[in-house]
Amino acid sequence: MSRRLVILTEIISPYRIPLFNALSHDAEMTSHVIFFSETDPNLRQWRVYKEDVQFSNRVLPSWRRRLGKFNVLLNWNVTDALSQAAPDAILCGGYSYLASWQALRWARSRNIPFLLWSESNLQDARKGHPPVELLKTEFLRQCSGFVVPGQSARDYLLAHKISEDKIFIAPNAVDNDLFRSSAEQIRKDADANRQKLGLPKRYVLFVGRLVSEKGVFDLLEAYAELEEPLRQEVGLVFVGDGPASQELEKRAMKVCPGNIKFAGFVHREQLPAYYALAEMLVLPTYTDTWGLVVNEAMACGLAVIVSEAAGCSRDLVKEGWNGRIIVPHNIASITSGMRDLAMQPEVCATMGAHSLLHITQFSPREWSRAVTGAVTTTMSKHG
Repeated sequence: MSRRLVILTEIISPYRIPLFNALSHDAEMTSHVIFFSETDPNLRQWRVYKEDVQFSNRVLPSWRRRLGKFNVLLNWNVTDALSQAAPDAILCGGYSYLASWQALRWARSRNIPFLLWSESNLQDARKGHPPVELLKTEFLRQCSGFVVPGQSARDYLLAHKISEDKIFIAPNAVDNDLFRSSAEQIRKDADANRQKLGLPKRYVLFVGRLVSEKGVFDLLEAYAELEEPLRQEVGLVFVGDGPASQELEKRAMKVCPGNIKFAGFVHREQLPAYYALAEMLVLPTYTDTWGLVVNEAMACGLAVIVSEAAGCSRDLVKEGWNGRIIVPHNIASITSGMRDLAMQPEVCATMGAHSLLHITQFSPREWSRAVTGAVTTTMSKHG
């Protein structure tokens, strides 16, 4: 008899659609996704790819406001949606919203296993306020099990005294096939595509929100520290938008010589071109629960230079094999990593091939299998 899993998550993120599609094709489990909101216009410019959705889902009515640094999202019809979905188990993405607490209470009152999909890690620079930490601890205490994307998130829960046998790793993933095949197609006519996008012949790539917490100013400064002949040969491309964009562009104008391009926000279907024509991705973030752009870059066959603050670093990056792991806030380490790879293009290309090989273990199908296993095991233990 097939078990029914209900997933609660915030928005219809393009990153999550391939995961939920894969789960919907799992013969051992039926699934239904409840979204708290369709999107978050205050933070995301993502298009909602409804045409890609193959899974059963429902979007709850909601009210959203940005109050300072806090994102307030209120929902109604939460318990009605759960009752209609009739889950045998619930997987909830986070504890920050009132709807998550409502779902936890609903599940516990009916003795239904409730698993938390947790991505927090100990390296994350964001520190919670004491009242928030107390609420978080209470939420964790009441969960039946936990699904995490990798080792850093697992260690975070262990540090919060969660029993090891309650934690299951379901590897964070993107649509590897989409990025790999698109990159291969772009490279077949690399010069024309490079000219069309106005890209340097050789360049280092950053993809993400242009905010100081992503280390974008450090990256710019590290690029400026490269020797002049190398800057004349290798450019720097920023893909993304955010509140730091104007100041970043202003500072970039002072880097001479240098070839620095700001592509702005780019939708998913355009991203593979920027990855395909780059030599390496650099993510010097101070805080990142995972860093799915690293998955995307690896699926496109790139070497990656990633801050140890990124939750993905321990799982995706093997030092000297497919990239480098750097210390956040350390400009010299960013410069050194870029210099070493840029001056050894053959080594950089080999690392890219290793990335492509390694990322096959981080696929939507592998995520689906791991989630099914986590839910099955948790249900068997649940009293």
